[in-house]
Amino acid sequence: MTPPVQPPQPLALYGPDFAADPQSHYRRLRAHGPLAPVRLAPGIDALLVTDYQAAVDLLRDPHTFTKDPRAWQATVPDDSPVLPMLGYRPTALFSDGDVHTRYRDAINDSLALIEPHVLRAEVARVAQRLIGEFAATGSGDLIAQYARRLPVHVFVTWFGVPPGDSERIVNGIAGMFNSAEDAATAYADLVEVVTELVADRRARPRRDLTSYLLAHPADLDNDETVRQITLIMSAGHDPTTNLIGNALLHMLTDVRYAGSLHGGAMTAHEAIDEVLWHDPPLANLAAHYPRHDTEFHGVRLRAGQLVLVSYAAANSQSVPGRSDSGIRSGASAHLAWSAGPHRCPAKQPALLIAMTAIEQLTSQLCDAELDVPVSGLEWRQGPFHRALVRLPVRFTPVDMTAETDRREAAESASDGPSAVSIGP
Repeated sequence: MTPPVQPPQPLALYGPDFAADPQSHYRRLRAHGPLAPVRLAPGIDALLVTDYQAAVDLLRDPHTFTKDPRAWQATVPDDSPVLPMLGYRPTALFSDGDVHTRYRDAINDSLALIEPHVLRAEVARVAQRLIGEFAATGSGDLIAQYARRLPVHVFVTWFGVPPGDSERIVNGIAGMFNSAEDAATAYADLVEVVTELVADRRARPRRDLTSYLLAHPADLDNDETVRQITLIMSAGHDPTTNLIGNALLHMLTDVRYAGSLHGGAMTAHEAIDEVLWHDPPLANLAAHYPRHDTEFHGVRLRAGQLVLVSYAAANSQSVPGRSDSGIRSGASAHLAWSAGPHRCPAKQPALLIAMTAIEQLTSQLCDAELDVPVSGLEWRQGPFHRALVRLPVRFTPVDMTAETDRREAAESASDGPSAVSIGP
């Protein structure tokens, strides 16, 4: 008698092995079909979509799948480290239908206030200041000293966050993505910062996105406003940091870039595009839950079961130039920005921030080189992101003191920078 076929054991998407070599994990998962069992944290299992067409079909099917996690969440311990990323909150990310439209409109209308030319100038200003802080030393960590610090300065400007709270925002967002034991504490601190900000702007509106969200026709209450802001920050800060860091690493290690930031024939735009295909800053997310028991691409799904999309695995299957994928895909067909009704609403600002950040760095530290072997680089652990811990480089020291003094004098004579235009 033939013994029954046992389902595969879930493959862990956390720990140093996955962080060091996620693509080998995706290849093992793909051998089980378009969806395969994974473990996000001890005791937290899910199905991961690794097939490109299956991923597109899921992302564009709100009738079969819901984004509301509350039925699944009821089966998860309250202290699970994945809940800061996957637990329900009243935001566009965790809602469907009219509720999703209401939240999404408020976010879209807010982001539409960001003037691209003003944003570019603001990012360039911050980038030059950050580079100036370590340019004279001849070495630096492009993650800690640059890629991680730059986006938060933009958010501080957009939302009017007190500068003293910047570090709490960065730590809160990083803790969420790491999905470690302190994830809930990190997220709670992020919420506390934004809650204080929203309460202040409710009483004293200013020319910033926080005040605009509170005044938006969607009529968000204070908690809804807090949750949309924390969503924008968490979805915008770490992924943008990772995009900048991964693209810089690509330029430093790919022979087409000649091993330095300004020595090859390819551009920052091309580096970013290749990273979005091969090392997307959000590797696995897009949590969905079947509304009822169903079959999807030959796999039986239970109502309320957690199903994630692997943007990284799906992209690697359909990357342009592959002749064996059977999928027709253009250069912009990757899923790094997701797809369907929940596709990223901040694609253009994120690209502009990353592009400007890289262009500023390559123009100032044009001979920067990796200061450790590639094998010595460490990747942050966690199931959701693809993110470097450090990116150490060496370069010819540059004295930017005069330029920094000139810029600071010009800023002190003005009303200060702003990346948004909210009207009179």
